[in-house]
Amino acid sequence: MVVYPCCKINLGLNVVERRPDGYHNLETVFYPIPLHDNLEVVTAPKATTPYLLHQTGIRLEGNMEHNLVVRVLEQLRETYPQIPPVEIWLHKRIPAGAGLGGGSSDAAFMMRLLNEQYGLGMDDEDMEYRLSRLGADCAFFNKAVPAFATGIGDQLMPIDFTLAGWNFVLVKPSIHVSTREAFSMIVPGKPKVRLLEAISHPVEMWRNTVVNDFERSVFVHYPEIKAIKETLYDMGATYASMTGSGSSVFALFHDRQPEAAEVFADCFVYETRLRIIK
Repeated sequence: MVVYPCCKINLGLNVVERRPDGYHNLETVFYPIPLHDNLEVVTAPKATTPYLLHQTGIRLEGNMEHNLVVRVLEQLRETYPQIPPVEIWLHKRIPAGAGLGGGSSDAAFMMRLLNEQYGLGMDDEDMEYRLSRLGADCAFFNKAVPAFATGIGDQLMPIDFTLAGWNFVLVKPSIHVSTREAFSMIVPGKPKVRLLEAISHPVEMWRNTVVNDFERSVFVHYPEIKAIKETLYDMGATYASMTGSGSSVFALFHDRQPEAAEVFADCFVYETRLRIIK
């Protein structure tokens, strides 16, 4: 069985307060984007190990034993030992360290795939609980529909919202901003305009109201990311913002931007026209 884990962008990201446990409460809108990985799981009855992971595409750093698709498999086997040895094929198209949630999406799609392929009988509530233990935004990708997220990003409220018809450009420089580093530089505070109110207005009004709080500190330490946002506005973007804690920047345009790959020749660039989410 083959599935296609998508990624997400953050429409606004307000870090509202530091929690007693050291984490931060935030407000953001997760919005799915059709840039996707490819994930396939095949039963391997003759395998001598519980799994074999083949990773292609964008190279991932670190030990593959810690990859979230493997962690999902191991977590589920604790409850469902009937899951047989498998071969996993993961082709990465979503860049890592980009604020796009690619690893979290791989985890959610892996859980859904195993649930269906091996008849585990988990419902959405069970899967989302299990996913929340792996990462704050993992549960979002179980349904992957626009959602207002609060808490540490784990409390989700689906919203009736679409960016269909907008031309979308994503730019990811060869910079990795660690989430821990980004949070260490943040100063929490209440937003001037509540996020759900801000995104209810036309995109043309978002520039000063739909903000990502991480930009203030990340742009100081990584001026190259700030320059990407400024260049996107110079190209005629209606709205541009960093997503997550970086380092990707996305923009919404009225017209297609086929020249974006040339303008940002030293970056990962993805350009598409957004459609209705099904």
